[in-house]
Amino acid sequence: MAIFRGGVHPDGCKQLTRGAPIGRLPAPPAVWLPLSQHIGAPALPVVAAGDRVLRGRLVAKKAEGLSANVYAPIAGTVKGVVRHITAGGKKQDHILIEGDGSDESVSLAPLASFTPEAVLARIEEAGIVGMGGAGFPTAAKLNVRGRVDTLVVNAAECEPYITCDERIMLEYTGELLQGIRLCMLACGAERAVIGIEKNKPEAIAHLARQCGEGISVKPLRTRYPQGAEKQLIYGCCGRTVPEGGLPADAGVVVVNVHTALAVQRAAVQNIPCYERVMTVSGGACARPGNFWVPNGTPLHAVADFCGGREDCARIVSGGPMMGEAVFSLKVCTSKTMSSLLFLEEGECRPRTASACIGCGRCVQACPMGLMPVFIDAAVLAKDYAAAKRFGAAQCIACGCCSYVCPAERYLTQSVRLGRKIVKERKL
Repeated sequence: MAIFRGGVHPDGCKQLTRGAPIGRLPAPPAVWLPLSQHIGAPALPVVAAGDRVLRGRLVAKKAEGLSANVYAPIAGTVKGVVRHITAGGKKQDHILIEGDGSDESVSLAPLASFTPEAVLARIEEAGIVGMGGAGFPTAAKLNVRGRVDTLVVNAAECEPYITCDERIMLEYTGELLQGIRLCMLACGAERAVIGIEKNKPEAIAHLARQCGEGISVKPLRTRYPQGAEKQLIYGCCGRTVPEGGLPADAGVVVVNVHTALAVQRAAVQNIPCYERVMTVSGGACARPGNFWVPNGTPLHAVADFCGGREDCARIVSGGPMMGEAVFSLKVCTSKTMSSLLFLEEGECRPRTASACIGCGRCVQACPMGLMPVFIDAAVLAKDYAAAKRFGAAQCIACGCCSYVCPAERYLTQSVRLGRKIVKERKL
């Protein structure tokens, strides 16, 4: 088995929701749909205040270039395009839809044929993006025919607490495998490898029994960040993505479990991407579980349904290693929000940064082979050219360096800043 260097072993904390079947969050009274739920340009509204829409209606069309369509997750009346806060703390344009309590919906037109071109077009039409958290428009990612021979399915789910992908593998097995084959068709891959960490033995055995010809299951060592794209490719195929290159340069394309399910729902069931499965968990959550949640649902509606306490030590959108601390439950869910965590004091490690002691643990833990301590020093000195030389642009922001630092330094945040400035200044 090919094993990447570095990484850490945080407590998985998955027992809170691992055995919880996927439920459904009731439709909220209103949704705030972000026009930016993806990498690329914001979608362009195609509805106006006063319009009545049904669930599944297109409300914002992808902009030119890299972008993605947005669909209404509830039936109701459009109140307009409003500025609303995001998990990152900024205000961005959202379409506000006030629900009318009805369950009326519309679907996409059935596909006339299942050719690679038709499937790619449907993926783009349905507004599907990478639902593991990256948000890259899936049609653009899969448009690599002739360049790849392998589709890698990211089923590692290495972040603590999160179990939504594991539940999808167990409960939507047939739909998932059909979605994987559709992704293979779209990108021209000859085979697919499903990479699953060994801490999910039930999912490994379940998929291995049903995957069929051309699809295999690859049990992977349980080590964070096993689900990072380059580490996953190395673990599944033994291939290395060249520095500055893309997975296609190694003959591979990667999709997340939930993304593959969304492809099946769009191509076979004619359902666009307007909802997703989320894990809601943490010690300050009375009723943790996995739920289908309409995009644009305010987090306070999720908290109310699951008994999440707003006065807990920390609320996190996404996993505790790479997620963002949420400062307000007015923030709304999106296509890429995989989890919402309500954490008690004992689940959070207080940080008081002190001087670096030169132990080198961050260097040992970095899965990209970088030296976070040197990048941190360069960023603090505002020497961004040096930060680039030390590899800031290659950082995947996994958080391993901060996790192991005995001086509690904010290494991940510092390297992220360096990466951002190097990119903005085109150094």
